[in-house]
Amino acid sequence: MNDSFIAAGALNESFIAPFEPIAVVGRGCVLPGALDPDQFWDNIAHGRVNLQTVQGFDEVFDPTGFHTDAEQVAASDPALRWVLHAARAALREAGRDGPHPRAGLILGNLGFPSRGLAGYAARVWLADHPDLLATLPEVSGVDARSRFCAGLPAHTAARALGLGAGAMAVEAACASALYAIKIACDRLHDGMADLMLAGAVSGCDGLIIHLGFEALGGLSPTGQSRPFHRQADGLVPAEGAAIVALMRLRDAVDGRMPIHGVLRGVGLSNDGRTGGFLVPAEDGQIRAMRAAYDQAGFGPETVSLLECHATGTPVGDAVEARATATFFAGHRDLPLGSAKSNVGHLLTASGAAGLLKLLGAIQAGIRPATAGAADPIGELSAGPLRLLTANEPWPGSRRAALSAFGFGGCNAHLIVEAFD
Repeated sequence: MNDSFIAAGALNESFIAPFEPIAVVGRGCVLPGALDPDQFWDNIAHGRVNLQTVQGFDEVFDPTGFHTDAEQVAASDPALRWVLHAARAALREAGRDGPHPRAGLILGNLGFPSRGLAGYAARVWLADHPDLLATLPEVSGVDARSRFCAGLPAHTAARALGLGAGAMAVEAACASALYAIKIACDRLHDGMADLMLAGAVSGCDGLIIHLGFEALGGLSPTGQSRPFHRQADGLVPAEGAAIVALMRLRDAVDGRMPIHGVLRGVGLSNDGRTGGFLVPAEDGQIRAMRAAYDQAGFGPETVSLLECHATGTPVGDAVEARATATFFAGHRDLPLGSAKSNVGHLLTASGAAGLLKLLGAIQAGIRPATAGAADPIGELSAGPLRLLTANEPWPGSRRAALSAFGFGGCNAHLIVEAFD
């Protein structure tokens, strides 16, 4: 796989073809309140809310054992270290240690300045003012390489992990993780790799993210992340990384791999220009959903849990609720929720965190509540959609779906089910 960078607009609607099942054989994450997927699921299952930055990571991260200098890893940008930690955890859970000549990495990564780049820029600007320079806080990754914060983390991680099939950086805004997973599935389907790591990192400089969303009018002034809540007033940005290891299901079964879930389809669409960054289009979201089920070869009525994008912005949540209710109109009862009520909006990494939530729910046989789910918006009052206000048993076949909708109309919908 050639090293390259893909922008969101470079991907058109998915070609509808039968989707060979893909097994999730490994997981890893660095998220608010959780430095591993099991802790993340435990937080979800118990309704814990963690809206702070990533805490305690340096105490658990081991910079040794990579195919690169340990001191360089330890001094790298936090976002890169999060990717290395999550990716190595996913590989180890899949039972893969050492070099991987037939493995690759697809990483969603927002192309905004990282902490390392912001720190490097500040030191350049203040080079002639040593008195001010001495007041700057210590930040990892403050060197010239921090200028390449969009594509370099993916390629650096692939080299450090010994992934011989290369790497690709993807930006599709808040749908980046699911776009990355779709491309990883394509590489497995094409036979270009036997194992793929896919997911995303959200590690931009916090000040830039907050100022940007505030300028767009999308930032919650109260600092509360309340998806589908009638009193929601905007999103709460979050940081972290989440990555899964993927194999063709038939190969995973033959190799007696641990199988946490099976991907049955990933539909993409792009609805182009609409009324603005925070005004998504219903028809584009519906096209992504339809593409996923066309690939899978079964209907949406077979899904019994839906993880929504649902950021807590009033306009965006209402559009998503209407589009989802229209597409699932034939469903009798569809419970749904959003992990953004627990950890805020992870931007590029939100879809990967949502997938980890669904994998935990599949394993536990529980449909988890959305934190603070009282007083849902009116668009959920009619039709098949039901916001989960309490944990409930998940009887029968455990098949779930996940939506991620990004700026510019980058839409994605993924189907995952329990492995029988």
